[in-house]
Amino acid sequence: MQTNMATAYSTNTISEESFDFGGLGVDWKIDGPITQSRFAVVHHPMASRALAAPLHRHTHEDEYSFVLRGTLGALLGDEVVTANPGKWVIKPRGQWHTFWNAGDIPCEIIEIISPAGFENYFREVAAAWGDMEQFARINDKYALDMDFDSVQGLCDRFGLTFPSL
Repeated sequence: MQTNMATAYSTNTISEESFDFGGLGVDWKIDGPITQSRFAVVHHPMASRALAAPLHRHTHEDEYSFVLRGTLGALLGDEVVTANPGKWVIKPRGQWHTFWNAGDIPCEIIEIISPAGFENYFREVAAAWGDMEQFARINDKYALDMDFDSVQGLCDRFGLTFPSL
């Protein structure tokens, strides 16, 4: 009988790769190949009152956000939730959602992405930062629907800022 077990190990740092999108950071922690594509983990530091992304929905991935520091706000469909350290926010595939730092101090979350693969979306967007046409192609590649027109309304509604691409 053949088993598909990932190699067991312990480390403080699996990846030191990071990128700052201007209010939302991405620190890659565990990539899909390490977990046989079952899941990936990224760390998102967020500036005060920063909107992380326009309203969007994933076709293939579920996201599980664990709050380490600060207050995470999220719009999940029509429901607005806030979560403090030690709480989870679950964003299932197919559901329109977005998230932000709902406080005046930095917020940090650990994001589990299941299945893995979407962690590479952030790498591709980082490499294309500033190129809206390439950004649209990347969204299509990852079957990510994004409502760019939602940004101003979200910022006004929740008192947030959002960087320009």
